[in-house]
Amino acid sequence: MKHGVREADVSVAVPEDLAAFVRGYRERCVAVLDRLPSEAVAMLIAILRGARTAGQHIFVCGNGGSAATASHFAAGLGKDGSWGRQRRFRVSTLTDNVPWITALANDSDYSQIFVEQLKNHAHPGDVFIAFSASGNSANVLRAAEWGNENDLATVAITGRAGTPLGSISRHCIAVESGHIGHVEEAHFLIQHLVTYYFIEEE
Repeated sequence: MKHGVREADVSVAVPEDLAAFVRGYRERCVAVLDRLPSEAVAMLIAILRGARTAGQHIFVCGNGGSAATASHFAAGLGKDGSWGRQRRFRVSTLTDNVPWITALANDSDYSQIFVEQLKNHAHPGDVFIAFSASGNSANVLRAAEWGNENDLATVAITGRAGTPLGSISRHCIAVESGHIGHVEEAHFLIQHLVTYYFIEEE
């Protein structure tokens, strides 16, 4: 015992069914990551590099776990992808202003929480990125539709190809899996791939 904290008992046997689950889940996750469309991810890097050069704003959103991924992505581009550089990313999430989101959801409806923020801040040439495992959430669809109508570069990062969001967006990265956990894991890897390009290659 150290400082009143009991050390873990490393002699406890790990049940085989638990170990088998961990192995199987990891193997399925790796298989999904191996199928990521490299060219589509590279195109997203090119879109963001162009937006940075032109001084355009990048807006990112998502629901639930995808909201957390969106926030992480914006933090990575805004801080690590811009640190010490003359050209910096102008990037914001549409998921972080809780008072604004809840006011919109309460006074209109939840499908308006992203598009109404875009109406305040977005201009033609800006970039809209939505993380959505289902690709079917009304709030990201409304925002993508408005983005298309107002000359934004709309990017869907979704689950399987052919989702409504992927179909209406100008650029789509589709993760070939019907498992929400594996899709979200791939989405997190995508945002790290993109961010670390700007950290390590430029």
